[in-house]
Amino acid sequence: MKILPSFFCLLLCLSASPSWADDGKPTNDFLGLQSDPNPFSSQHILEFWGYHDYQGSGDYSNTLRLRYYQPAALDSWRGTLRLDTAYVANYGPSEINQSSRSYSAGNTMLTVWGNHPGFLENWGGTLGGRIIFPFGNNGQWTLGPQVGQVFQSVEGSHALLNDFSPLMRYLYGFAASGTPLSNQPPPLRRLGLYPTLGFNITPNTQIRLWDENGVYYNTAGGGWFVPIDAMVTHRFNKDFLIAIGASKQVVQTYQEYNWSVYGKLSFNF
Repeated sequence: MKILPSFFCLLLCLSASPSWADDGKPTNDFLGLQSDPNPFSSQHILEFWGYHDYQGSGDYSNTLRLRYYQPAALDSWRGTLRLDTAYVANYGPSEINQSSRSYSAGNTMLTVWGNHPGFLENWGGTLGGRIIFPFGNNGQWTLGPQVGQVFQSVEGSHALLNDFSPLMRYLYGFAASGTPLSNQPPPLRRLGLYPTLGFNITPNTQIRLWDENGVYYNTAGGGWFVPIDAMVTHRFNKDFLIAIGASKQVVQTYQEYNWSVYGKLSFNF
C-alpha cells in the first residue's frame, strides 16, 4: 500500500509538466483534458450537507454541516475561501448519550486555496491550506497544506469524462494550550488523497468519484483508509444543485467509518 502516495505524487508531477503543441507553446493537457487556468467560481456558494455514518459495532454518527464558498482576490492572486461548521450526534452501545436527536458542536474549519499567474505560470495548479479550530475538535488545533489541479474536458466535446481534479492535503494536529493531554485522543496526523473524477451522465447530471471522501494514510501510527466513494449531482438551474452520495471502506487499517450515506443542497448567488 505504500505505492499509493507515490503513484498519486506521480500523477501530480505529470500534471505539473506541460505538454507541447505544434507551435511550441505549452498546452498543459493531461489524459485528454485541459488544465483549467481559473478553477474558481465568481459566485458565492452556500451548501447544506447531511451525513449518516456507520462506525461499526453498532455505533452511528449523524452530521449536519454548513459549507460556504467565498471568492477571494488579492492583487493578481485569485482563490477561494471555504468555511465549514457542523453539528454531530454520535449514538450506539459505546456512546454515553445514545440519543440520535442530541447534537453537539462538530468541526469548524477554514480552507484557502488559489494561484498567482506569476508563480509556476505553466503549471495552472493551486496551493493552499486548511485549519481546523479546537472547538468541536476535542480541544485540538489541526492545520496543514494542500496542492491540487483541475483538468476539464474541452468545451463542446460532449466527452464522458468531465474532469480530473486531484488534490493532496496533509493535516497535523496538536493540543490547544492548557488542555490536559490525558483528556485528548491521539493528535490527527493524516495525509489525504483525492483522485476526483467527474463523469457526465446528462448535460446537467454527473457522477463524481472520491469528491467528498478520499483516501487517508495515518502518518502517526501507520494504517490506510481506502473507500469507494461516489456522488450523483444534478443541477436544476444555474443557482441550484442537489447531490446524494455513498461511501464504503474497502481497506481500513486506519479507523474512519464502515459506510456513509450523505447528500447536499447547493445554492449559487
